[in-house]
Amino acid sequence: MQNIGIVGTGYVGLVTAAVLADLGNKVICEDCNYQKIEDLKKGIIPIYEPGLQDKVLKNIRAKRLKFSHRLPEVVKKSKIIFICVGTPPRKDGSADLSSVENVARKIAQNMKEYKIIVSKSTVPVQTGEWVKRTVSMLNPHKVEFSVVSNPEFLREGRAIEDSLHPDRIVIGVEDKKAERTMRQLFKPIRAPILVTDIKTAEIIKHASNSFLATKISFINAVANICEKTGADVNKVAEGMGLDKRIGRAFLRAGVGFGGFCFPKDLSAFIYIAKIAGYDFELLNVVQKINETQKQLLVKKIEQALWIIRDKTIGILGLSFKPDTDDIRFAPALDIIKILRNEGAKIKVYDPKAMRKVKKELKYVKLCQDPYEVAKNCDCLVIMTEWDEFKEMDLRKVKRLLRQPIIIDGRNIFEPAEMHKLGFIYKGIGR
Repeated sequence: MQNIGIVGTGYVGLVTAAVLADLGNKVICEDCNYQKIEDLKKGIIPIYEPGLQDKVLKNIRAKRLKFSHRLPEVVKKSKIIFICVGTPPRKDGSADLSSVENVARKIAQNMKEYKIIVSKSTVPVQTGEWVKRTVSMLNPHKVEFSVVSNPEFLREGRAIEDSLHPDRIVIGVEDKKAERTMRQLFKPIRAPILVTDIKTAEIIKHASNSFLATKISFINAVANICEKTGADVNKVAEGMGLDKRIGRAFLRAGVGFGGFCFPKDLSAFIYIAKIAGYDFELLNVVQKINETQKQLLVKKIEQALWIIRDKTIGILGLSFKPDTDDIRFAPALDIIKILRNEGAKIKVYDPKAMRKVKKELKYVKLCQDPYEVAKNCDCLVIMTEWDEFKEMDLRKVKRLLRQPIIIDGRNIFEPAEMHKLGFIYKGIGR
């Protein structure tokens, strides 16, 4: 059992805290957002993540998980301190590390005994060196400490599962003392542990996400060829995925990737390479393909409707993927803005993201279910592959639509079946 501090209670921080507490550790979390901490003390979870609320409530009751407004308290009570703060992108693609530096500074100023300072946030290579330098310079008691990189590989919507059953645990360390402690901490999680130096661990995270983004853009490029030649990209992806060297994961054609991680990490890795003196042209193309997919979807809507202006268009799905309420960099938001600029009237629905959408989209009609969206719409656009949409009563949807047009940005239906039902149906790469 370890005494653990978590700084930052976003997707990564809160999931990490809940899982480590569930493994029997004593965990205390801090966040600069006062209201968020007050809500968490009451068991109110600020994000939707399957299984997270149950784990948080269970460990609060067991007194293994606590929340605090005071970072000095977290430093005092913890041997291992995870930095889980945001590293948002700047305009040039680089990561804004001001929050990481601020936390490192406060840890240094408040620690009076040995601490292991773990970077869980996604940070560019060499960040560990800056954390070490900051803590060394501002440590008034000159106590010993270790810096560790422990990148997260969590999928939103599957974060609890990924934390408990990861493909691998990466630990970047500089000394054996920290390595032994981190190995012991993760021992209950039966997964391969890869121990590297700190810089290597930092690069693994960016390289992994950039490669997955590349797979998505690749299959989307293939989808465009399929459309022009009459092939079916779903079958192409299946045939490719059966090759063990390639694998089926992330070979699903659609409107492109979104969320906070892939766009941000891709831009950051391009910037990291540039600063290191390497022009990562491949990743520039990956970015370009992803942006082009949104324009292609709008083109499909335009081809189906002829004129977009004054048409009512329904959007099903606002989160960037199912099983999360995260709308950051979600393709749906960009599509809505384009359609609005073309003069369309927009109706929207998402099973979990409506609360967040209220703050972002003040100029659209928020609906209670897919059928309210479909009513009197000229076109229905599927942007997120929620099971709720796959299970819709399509005959009812057709009756409600003004025109039986569905543009499927996630290929959740079979074209032949949709045409048989009388829909004008357009997917991606089929």
